[in-house]
Amino acid sequence: MLAIIGGTGLTQLANLKITHRQVIRTPYGEPSGPMTFGIINGHEVMFIARHGYGHNIPPHEVNYRANIWALFEQKAKRVIAVTSVGGIRADLTPGALVTPDQIIDYTSGRNHTFFDGKDSMVTHIDFTHPYSEEIRQQILRAATLADEVCVDGGVHAVMQGPRLETAAEVNRLERDGADMVGMTGMPEAALAREMGLPFATIAVVVNHAAGRGNSHNGIPFETISSVINPAMARVRNILELVVEQDGD
Repeated sequence: MLAIIGGTGLTQLANLKITHRQVIRTPYGEPSGPMTFGIINGHEVMFIARHGYGHNIPPHEVNYRANIWALFEQKAKRVIAVTSVGGIRADLTPGALVTPDQIIDYTSGRNHTFFDGKDSMVTHIDFTHPYSEEIRQQILRAATLADEVCVDGGVHAVMQGPRLETAAEVNRLERDGADMVGMTGMPEAALAREMGLPFATIAVVVNHAAGRGNSHNGIPFETISSVINPAMARVRNILELVVEQDGD
């Protein structure tokens, strides 16, 4: 079954015919909310809103371990996470959709592994390629079928938040090779890898990163909603066709 993690602007799936919701307990505490199960185009899907269904959980306080554990426990076979980002690269302007192929993790203090504690074995995962290429290609094919543009590849810098970055920090991120910046994505992707869950992301560019474009003098928060709502409608169109390809 395909699992979808919704981010800012995607706290529910309008095209999901809900069958039931389930509260799930995990060894790592409470997930962001009940798991929502439903049908899209005849296929079963599970959905969870990363920031809670009321969008009340900031990125640094999301219980990423509980969310990923819940997806695993409910037999998810693959995961697509939707996240909002600021565009650093010149072509990643507000409204662009991207399926990144790399991550740089700048977060700190988050519970970032299932393999900790005195009773855990030392366990390493290969994270050379953090996203499932198979799922990335599914997303790109679905975007083509939906007549939507989705940029293939890019480096996603994940910052701690909840504040946005300074212009100097964005300049540093660009020097590090980052193309976009957000506050979620890690440790989400690494935890999914630890659990053997194929994972990929659709990143929605909702603003120019600090110091870029119309964010030169500050992030124009008043314009973000006018970008994010139509962009998430496009994401839902793509997800419908991913589900059709998925076949589970």
